[in-house]
Amino acid sequence: MENFETKEDVFDIKSLTMSILMTPSVANFKGRVHGGDLLKLLDQVAYACASRYCGKYVVTLSVDSVTFKYPIEVGTLVTFLASVNYTGSSSLEVGIKVISEDIHKRIVTHTNSAYFTMVCVDENGKSVKAPPLEPKTEVEKRRYNNALKRKQARIELSKKNI
Repeated sequence: MENFETKEDVFDIKSLTMSILMTPSVANFKGRVHGGDLLKLLDQVAYACASRYCGKYVVTLSVDSVTFKYPIEVGTLVTFLASVNYTGSSSLEVGIKVISEDIHKRIVTHTNSAYFTMVCVDENGKSVKAPPLEPKTEVEKRRYNNALKRKQARIELSKKNI
């Protein structure tokens, strides 16, 4: 077994992939995954991605948007592709793409997308500094700039709602 110095030697700590087989326990009356169960899974994925990146406990501040494009059937394998797109002083945005895979028919569908804002906190629940994100690739730079635009839109919206 090979030893590694840090988790960065093994994982890209800015991203996370998680797959779950959808069982009847998450089904609604039509045999599809209930939206509330999917939201819970999305929040867990956002937590895992953000917490691994920060190396700290994180809490959900907001969900910017969740788009339900297609229903997810029971029996499909669902994969969550999460990435830290942006970091502020203590907050960070996690983008999540949801892929549903009908294993038997070999059909893959992009069913959902979501953006979560998470906040790094200490053991007393007080916000603490998040590690800065330095986007390097074109994809990372695009995600960072789009996240910055979403943040600005949230700030503008909050000013209007005061």
